[in-house]
Amino acid sequence: MTPDRWAEVERLYHAALALGATERGAFLQEACAGDEPLRQEVETLLLQSRSGDFLAAPAIAVAAGMMSSPDASLATGRRLGVYEIVEPIGAGGMGEVYRAHDTKLQRDVALKILPPAFTTDRDRLARFDREARMLAALNHPNIATIYGFETIDGVSALVLELVEGRELADRIAHGALPLDDALPIARQIAEALEAAHEQGIIHRDLKPANIKLRPDGMVKVLDFGLAKVFESEPAAGASIAPTMTPPAATRIGTILGTAAYMSPEQARGKTVDKRADIWAFGCVLFEMLTGQRAFPGEDITDTLAAVVRSEPQWDALPDAASPTLRVFLRRCLHKDPKQRMGDIRDVRLALEGAFDVPVAAPATAAAPGGPLVGRAALVVAAASTAALIAAMAVPTLRHLRETPPAPPPETRADISTPATSSPTSFALSPDGRQLVFVATEDGVRRLWLRLLGAASADPLPGTEGAAFPFWSPDSQFVAFFADGRLKRIAVGGGRSLPIADAESGRGGTWNADGVIVFAPTLTSPLFRVPASGGTPVAVTTLDQQVSHRFPFFLPDGRQFLFSAAGMRDTAGMEAGGIYLGSIDSTEAHRLTPADTAGAAYLPSGWLLWVRDETLVANVWTWNGRRSWATPSPWPIP
Repeated sequence: MTPDRWAEVERLYHAALALGATERGAFLQEACAGDEPLRQEVETLLLQSRSGDFLAAPAIAVAAGMMSSPDASLATGRRLGVYEIVEPIGAGGMGEVYRAHDTKLQRDVALKILPPAFTTDRDRLARFDREARMLAALNHPNIATIYGFETIDGVSALVLELVEGRELADRIAHGALPLDDALPIARQIAEALEAAHEQGIIHRDLKPANIKLRPDGMVKVLDFGLAKVFESEPAAGASIAPTMTPPAATRIGTILGTAAYMSPEQARGKTVDKRADIWAFGCVLFEMLTGQRAFPGEDITDTLAAVVRSEPQWDALPDAASPTLRVFLRRCLHKDPKQRMGDIRDVRLALEGAFDVPVAAPATAAAPGGPLVGRAALVVAAASTAALIAAMAVPTLRHLRETPPAPPPETRADISTPATSSPTSFALSPDGRQLVFVATEDGVRRLWLRLLGAASADPLPGTEGAAFPFWSPDSQFVAFFADGRLKRIAVGGGRSLPIADAESGRGGTWNADGVIVFAPTLTSPLFRVPASGGTPVAVTTLDQQVSHRFPFFLPDGRQFLFSAAGMRDTAGMEAGGIYLGSIDSTEAHRLTPADTAGAAYLPSGWLLWVRDETLVANVWTWNGRRSWATPSPWPIP
């Protein structure tokens, strides 16, 4: 088969593959225009892709058979110019790879021998030469170097750096990598992509089989830009462009192996840019962390359908994966390129912890003035709520100093929210790194997750109808009220799970022992329940109050603050205010009057609440017997 004929078969194959099974016959009848052998060749490939045979060795058995000659292989010991062939180390539809010794420079190299289909096409060969020279300019420790492009004795070959070590694909085949192993590898891959993207070079075929792990821990990314070099046209298209894989990998399927890491726009045959590499990087990182592909499929059709329509199994990520990692990974695998991470540098910085917010830095904020239109400003510093969520980062209880602690520095955050509404309730994670808030888009109220180091927020699927969110102590889960229930969801993705009935919940708090205290209705006492679900048990009783709301665990994990809306007691005093309760008793003690719901205790000894529309703070000394010393409250500007 001539190169032009093969290019036409390949074009029609991918075009037909993108259609439904019932549409392919009519398409091929029209596209082949009476060329019955052409139609049969395309239909044969389509049938083979369905049966799985085409995946077994499409590059070797099909492409090589059509484009290579039987005597194209090089014998061990043969000389090709200054290169002495040592042994074959890989084969694929685009030729064969050999270990060779450069007798002039006295070094071992990898020779990628190109098939005649490429070398007999002068225009393509000239473009290949230009592209190869540009790729050879890449110089980075994590990129396998292209030394040159040689044509010797009628054989055209790329001279490549020979990288010793095992493929990342082999490592993953033995199961998920520990987080401490996966992240250093991911950082080095990101550094390689960053260096290439800075020179305008896109890898276009990043996958575990193209990543080598050297024994010294160095990561090398192979075949940079060669997918573009091997295409029949300069523009990006639907070509799978499989690169070299060792014979042992053909059982997986060269084309399937590539399709599993294609971006949705690449799978649809659209022009791609560096965001396609960011998508592939996300696929590789997901696979390292879980031991499974982000978009699995039994054949190429299933795989591409998963890429275009499905979501990864987010709950397969390890529990040790940080919220920062989860958020950035989701952004790498966003199907809309406009919503995907736009620069691998940001991903690399996230992997290095650049966007981690120190736990000790309280987050308060002020919203910019003016109406909320489009990019609504979330008021993160207004009145008491900011102090409440800042207090959630309390790891241990400290007894107070005699002198009040210095006020923390002010931090401001501008949060993008859906254009159709402004946010309502929100909560800062205990580690101080991420914010979850309730907002409405397209008439649906749900939770939105914003990493404080990122520029925008993402909706959390499965949280429709959510209200009054609060965090788990490890910042891995968010609890919320929706559909008459208290629910929880992992911020890294997964299904929301019911915990308990809650007709119209009004706040909750979660301790390190997995106990949640929550208000199931607007006019009820507080209840405790295991975070895994169970039967709620009352921990407060209504006396002169009409409701108990918005509990907040103290650092001992047993006692909690809560707000009470009350009636006049027998002495004529208002019974509402801030109270102290315990999960070990239904007794409660009033600490101070307050005119809004919610209070918080900071590790430095501040108790914060709102009085007369002013955020105030007292330095409270707790002697362990529910007895508090109460100096005058200080207003906080």
